[in-house]
Amino acid sequence: MLTAQKFFHQLILLYRPFENQLNAQLKKHQLHRAQWTILYSLYNHGPATPVEISHYQGVEKPTITRTVHRLEELEYVERVSGKDKREKRIQLTQKGKKIYESVRVSINQLEREILKGISKEEQLETICIMEKIRNNILE
Repeated sequence: MLTAQKFFHQLILLYRPFENQLNAQLKKHQLHRAQWTILYSLYNHGPATPVEISHYQGVEKPTITRTVHRLEELEYVERVSGKDKREKRIQLTQKGKKIYESVRVSINQLEREILKGISKEEQLETICIMEKIRNNILE
């Protein structure tokens, strides 16, 4: 088997168990991964339009619209006017910031357990590699 084949096979084998564990943690807070990803993006990158969020996540805008709508119902996000009055940006509410910070504690613990025995240097190198692969895919 070629190295590239092994690489991508391991990536596929890694994804599902990680997502299952992540969803188990999120379920404790009545959230799922798609909602968490939007909360993460808004918390770390600030307000964004649904289109910006969809590009960041690499998913279709209707998917983001449905998820944002549910987050609005939970009062975790709100729509605000952008520079142009026609532009609507999504931002976290105070309640959304609090839930993000609360869930982040659980996720931090999960991530520490998963990365046990992997040095910071190895993690940084892997991050760099993953960024290069994503850029190659999106070119």
